[in-house]
Amino acid sequence: MKRISDKRISDSGQSYWRETASLPSFPSLAEAAGADAVVIGAGIAGLATAWELTRAGLDVVVLEAGRLAGGVTGHTTGKLTALHTSVYHTLRTEHGDDAARQYASSQSTALRRVIEVADELGISCDLERRPALTYSRRAEDIAALRAEAEAARAAGLAASFVTETGLPFPVAGAVRVEDQAQFHPLAYLSGLVDDIVARGGRIHEGTRVVDLDRGDPCRLTTDTGAVVSARHVVVATHHPVFDHALLATRLTQHRDLVIAGPVPASQDPEGMYITEEEGKRSVRTAPLPDGRRLLIVTGEAFRPGTGEDTEAGYARLREWTERYFPGVTLTHRWAAQDNSATDTLPFIGRMPTAGENVYVATGFAGWGMTGGVMAASVIAALVRGEREPWSDLYAPSRLGSALRSAPTLLKDQWETGKHFVKDRLETFGDGTGGPVRDLRPGEGTVVRGKGGPCAVHRDDRGGLHAVSAVCTHLGCLVAFNNAERTWECPCHGSRFGVDGAVLQGPALTPLEPRDAEEW
Repeated sequence: MKRISDKRISDSGQSYWRETASLPSFPSLAEAAGADAVVIGAGIAGLATAWELTRAGLDVVVLEAGRLAGGVTGHTTGKLTALHTSVYHTLRTEHGDDAARQYASSQSTALRRVIEVADELGISCDLERRPALTYSRRAEDIAALRAEAEAARAAGLAASFVTETGLPFPVAGAVRVEDQAQFHPLAYLSGLVDDIVARGGRIHEGTRVVDLDRGDPCRLTTDTGAVVSARHVVVATHHPVFDHALLATRLTQHRDLVIAGPVPASQDPEGMYITEEEGKRSVRTAPLPDGRRLLIVTGEAFRPGTGEDTEAGYARLREWTERYFPGVTLTHRWAAQDNSATDTLPFIGRMPTAGENVYVATGFAGWGMTGGVMAASVIAALVRGEREPWSDLYAPSRLGSALRSAPTLLKDQWETGKHFVKDRLETFGDGTGGPVRDLRPGEGTVVRGKGGPCAVHRDDRGGLHAVSAVCTHLGCLVAFNNAERTWECPCHGSRFGVDGAVLQGPALTPLEPRDAEEW
């Protein structure tokens, strides 16, 4: 891995994991191919599934639209834990004690799976055993924390309520679970990739799947024109493409900002911490070659495409970090996007209405490191004609959970519908270009153009870049992210570059170009 040195914080958006990982490159798919199974998406869920399937003796092809782990996995915080904020009291209340136990068991099994595989393959990935803590500084939250500790303990975790932590400030209380873990996620995936290829698996980057014909075998068409035939298809694209079951209506999106920088080992809080306070704060460290620790702080959660001032969010996160970890030299900043199911549980298994041989993994709610590995085991078992004990818990076809989560689902769909209509009514400008003339370098806005809503960005040199503001997924209007300089959809989280290129799905096609000279 590359060595980190003190430097000014980078605006590249490159995560520490991507900067220091040694991931191989693979060519795009140029010709027709066949396989037993095709995995769409090369994040942790996709690559872990591909590894499980190749290990079972199947001929596997992995198709990735961008680079390996270039999406959510490459921008995670790298926590391996079964303590997911305050999930157990929620599960116990809404789904019952058995569901909470299955959830704890499945997530803990995934954690152990990573440790076992890293040992089996000899993967050096900075894996460390650390406690995980969910904390609050507010006295009024103590009762809820005690309830969560009791629910997590009843579910089978080594959980306790504590009032002392390694954080540099007092807390009212915290739920603590022992013997969890953290790692370098891309170093781990690099080891999986090497073994996938050694076992005959084929990986293609820069290959976006644009059509899926459900049959036996299934036929997948790529943007290169190549067609792949396979009996089994796994959709592991974070937000599911080819969403025949309309899972998008049961998923909500959020984006978290991340900053990182080295601190002396003496400032290591020696644990993985999270709170929902102050727009969310998550803290952990990672080892550096010179004996220092890389402090990683996450927070300022927001729904993409809602016009949040992302730069202001970074400023708040930086101020918080420098206040409690004085002397930190921040060197990296990036952002991660997650989606959550309206009934709390991820969707893992056969995709409803897509036939027996199309599988999906999505809705990890920010806990995709254990969730993705657990999904790989569930899906690989189904492909082999077997079942994991918790397969039904996560099945996308579950009906009872959908009914129980109806109020949350309806609220989210109201938000989606509101953006679809309201954003059009509030689009700035009358086609005369006034708002565009006011744009400063680095800014973007949505205006009414001759061809409909138009997304216009002014680059650092003053040049204008114009694309359609209509998301190519389901037609909502995008909004500008001023820190990452991207266009983002508030309805289902698709993200685009200022040139309209798809950065993150579920959209499959770019925003249409518009004539910048119009402005």
